[in-house]
Amino acid sequence: MRIRRPRRVFAQVLTAQVALTTGVMVLATGLFLAPLSAQLDDQAMRRALSIAQTTAADPDLARELATTTPDAHGPVQADAERIRRATGALYVVVLDTHGVRWSHTHTAEIGRHVSTDPSRTLAGRQVRQIDTGTLGRSARAKVPLRDGGGRIVGAVSVGIAYDSVHSRLLGTLPAVLRYAGAALAVGVLAALVLARGLRRRTHGVAFADISALLDEREAMLHGIREGVVAFDRHGRIRLVNDEAGRLLGLDGRAAGRPLDEVLAPGRTTDVLTGRVAGADLLAVCGGRVLVANRMPTPDGGAVVTLRDRTELELLGRELDGTQGLLDALRAQDHEHANQLHTLRGLLELGRHDTAVDFVTEVTSAHRASAEEIAERVHDPLLSALLVGKAAVAAERGVPLRVSPATLLPDAVVDPRDLVTVLGNLLDNALDAAAGHRRADPFVEVELRAEGGTAVLRVSDTGAGVPPGLRERIFAEGWSTKDAPPAPGDDPPGRPAFHRGRGIGLALVRRLAERYGGMARVSARAGGGAVFTVVLPEALTPPPGAPDRPLTAAGESR
Repeated sequence: MRIRRPRRVFAQVLTAQVALTTGVMVLATGLFLAPLSAQLDDQAMRRALSIAQTTAADPDLARELATTTPDAHGPVQADAERIRRATGALYVVVLDTHGVRWSHTHTAEIGRHVSTDPSRTLAGRQVRQIDTGTLGRSARAKVPLRDGGGRIVGAVSVGIAYDSVHSRLLGTLPAVLRYAGAALAVGVLAALVLARGLRRRTHGVAFADISALLDEREAMLHGIREGVVAFDRHGRIRLVNDEAGRLLGLDGRAAGRPLDEVLAPGRTTDVLTGRVAGADLLAVCGGRVLVANRMPTPDGGAVVTLRDRTELELLGRELDGTQGLLDALRAQDHEHANQLHTLRGLLELGRHDTAVDFVTEVTSAHRASAEEIAERVHDPLLSALLVGKAAVAAERGVPLRVSPATLLPDAVVDPRDLVTVLGNLLDNALDAAAGHRRADPFVEVELRAEGGTAVLRVSDTGAGVPPGLRERIFAEGWSTKDAPPAPGDDPPGRPAFHRGRGIGLALVRRLAERYGGMARVSARAGGGAVFTVVLPEALTPPPGAPDRPLTAAGESR
């Protein structure tokens, strides 16, 4: 029957770990038993040598060897057998210089020549070895036998039965195997625990599935048009897909670093790191309006998704402007109807001259207002914006005044940026002036050029901005307008951060900073607020016109 290879990750890991543990235990046991066998052999040879040296040190043995003949009942055999029985040796053999035995365990071998060459021992050298003789394999030692004058008269050979050495080795095997088995059991148990944890983490998928999932993950993350930033539990960036890199201005070097090191401080950083909590949070990064959602992960990290709402925000503002124009046109329609009724009455009464004067007066007023804006603001987009906002302001009962100092040429580098800045400032000013109870509310706008620098100033007669809030109002999500409260939000009527508001002034400041300029708010004399935005190099200066440096307030020196 064919054994199928496991496909699941945990099963493969478990099999590999059990096989590895078993192999290591077998190898460790073998490495332990191999030196143990050599050690037991060495101990046996040392024991044989010690017995042989002790036997050879007896002076009576050398004298008996010189005065008697080889005999099974002689004194040499008696002394050798006594020592053999006392030490448990396999044999104690005494031989003369001719290699003839004078003692042996088997008495029939006495008087015969030894089976191994004794020349090295008779030459005065001690010999230790594992060898096979007439009594079988043994651990043996041979030492020279000397008389009282130090002359070699023979040799003593002692053997230790190798079966006893082997039995000692085998006697250690049960204990070694028990320890090895216990270690193997612990290793297998640890492998099982690790495999179960791996099974939970991998959800029982196979290695091939993991590879496919990784490929799909890479394709999905780098193919979607939504930014994805992943963080580990220490707040370090783990992953930035292509869209998130484009929106946040990050590259591959951001991986492994805290967000605070690669992104400037601000609301965007606070939202991404979780210091500002909530769903569908708005943030501005590099002039782009982003919607961020942060989702914690089980390992303590988090995944943040980013959607680019810049175009949607611009379309929303254009829609608001269009709605305002529609409201203004609707109001003008009523006004024109009233004027037509008046004109019809004058004609029916036969007051033709008065009717002519009335038509001339009405048409001249509207034409004068539009012509005045066009004469002072040469760029068609900006002048059209002012004309439209003037109609909206008139409908809301807040006159829009154009400052006498206004003069802006048509050499605007990017009119859309100035339209964004001016439109946001005018919307906020109209809301502030219309929402503040005052007898004569108005909004005044000033546009002028200082060489290649455009200076925009919008003042209103609203409630103004307290000094302590003049920097906070430029933060993303901060608004003085009431928003529907959500859990954890500030109560209505209180300036706070909101999910759907507080983007206009943030965009204004980001655009100003992109041009190298600034945006600030100050108090207006008589009450209200004055917003000043300086945009260096927003205009193309005429040839030969010197650039005049600006102060922090936007005034030329």
